[in-house]
Amino acid sequence: MSSAPCRCPLCKEQFHIRPELRVKTVFSEMVSQFKQEAGSRSEVSKPGEVSCDHCSAPKLKALKSCLVCLSSYCESHLQPHLSVPGLKSHQLMEPVDNMEDRMCPQHHKPLELFCRSDHSCLCTMCALLEHQSHKFVSLKKEKASLQQQSRHMVKQRRKKIQELQSSVQLSQRAVDREKSTGLQAFSTLIESVQRSRERFIQELQEKHRHIQTQAEALIQQLKQEICELEQRSTEAEQLLRSEDHLHFLQHCPALPPTGLKDWSSVRLKLEPFEGTAARALTELEENLKETFTGEMKKVSKPKNKLLREQRFAVDLTLDTDTANVYLSVSNDLKQVHYTDQRMFLDSPQRFTYANILTKQSFSSGSFYFEVHVKDKTQWVCGVAKESVDRRYIKGLNSKYGYWCLNKESKDKYFAYTDPHTPLFLKRAPQKVGVFMDYDEGLVSFYDADTAALIYSFTDCSFTEKLFPFLNPYLEVLILIPAASRSAANRPRAAEGPGLMKPTEQHHLQTAEMRS
Repeated sequence: MSSAPCRCPLCKEQFHIRPELRVKTVFSEMVSQFKQEAGSRSEVSKPGEVSCDHCSAPKLKALKSCLVCLSSYCESHLQPHLSVPGLKSHQLMEPVDNMEDRMCPQHHKPLELFCRSDHSCLCTMCALLEHQSHKFVSLKKEKASLQQQSRHMVKQRRKKIQELQSSVQLSQRAVDREKSTGLQAFSTLIESVQRSRERFIQELQEKHRHIQTQAEALIQQLKQEICELEQRSTEAEQLLRSEDHLHFLQHCPALPPTGLKDWSSVRLKLEPFEGTAARALTELEENLKETFTGEMKKVSKPKNKLLREQRFAVDLTLDTDTANVYLSVSNDLKQVHYTDQRMFLDSPQRFTYANILTKQSFSSGSFYFEVHVKDKTQWVCGVAKESVDRRYIKGLNSKYGYWCLNKESKDKYFAYTDPHTPLFLKRAPQKVGVFMDYDEGLVSFYDADTAALIYSFTDCSFTEKLFPFLNPYLEVLILIPAASRSAANRPRAAEGPGLMKPTEQHHLQTAEMRS
């Protein structure tokens, strides 16, 4: 039985007897595919591209440049650098032109170092012979340094943009506050003028009404007399028709009738309208002086900054739910001190260290409070974010949500910045005043008796509730109620609930501070 005819896979010619194939199709396809891939990788260099230094025309596009050989290579000429052991150690980089410019013209060695003293590129021989006392680094390190410096400069400028934008926002808020204060003062003055104007018009109208009432009464009386006279005149005319003169005289009504008023001397008593406007303006001037003085006191700055900020005084009470288990809090929730007895059961809201927050929190506006620290050797006071870690406290600076002032020993004070900022005070404060402006990102500490500024945290960024914060160490710290500050030393305090005065201070027991 004859076999089926064979067909050539290339030319499709049929053979009844299977011939010997003269072309290996699989290998041919592999070679063709390889040529296509090689052609795609080895492209002829275009203008502006780096060409291979070892290709004859046409020159192919270089894939790498060698910093040791100072030559650029296409794919085929690069193979020795990838396979020959002696060439594998050469430093390859992305293809670049003018490799000769990377050689030191004096020593004919590659430029590998950067002199920061002279701001120039060096070879190793230059560094050893001519730049021995200079500071130099590798080109890679200098490049990284410049990149980092550039990023830092960009970051600084972006931060400055944010600061400028923040300043504009703060300016707008200040304008809004001052505008509100000024408009209220002007409204009060305008209302005073309007009230004086209304009184002036009312006075004139009342005087006119008084004259009008008098005139109406006299006119009514005159009308009554006219009616009476007209009636008598009618009766007399009827009698005149009679020829009987005796009858006329006996019955004719008396003319003029008795009881009539002599109107010849009657005059209206006119009110003196002249001078009413002058008196009204004089009264307005006096009222405006008084009103103007009062409004000026409201809008004018107090004598010192602390007095201005004390207007935002608030009454605070300590939150026993946040107190460390060894802190003792007075019944009026104004005093706190450390004790060696466990006062509370532990809970997630409590601090591991001897810290405590107030019940009151603030998320906008301004507030001020004072802490009695007289004769205390150690204490911390300030404000803290609601989300601070109360179990594992790594630090009391702004990085961890605290803005605090600390007295560490007799004369050693510092602000909790990162790192700490030491403070050198002329006198130990007996009362520390804490002022915070949430919108402006400001927390300031004062000596409340001398109004001296101790320290200010500025340009803070607040995004959540803030709580007044205390750490008494082994001392007794007392929150001073806003109502107890001398009225002679402060303006009217912000409205708030009345609180009890602090009770007698607790006596401390000798104990070491526990964490």
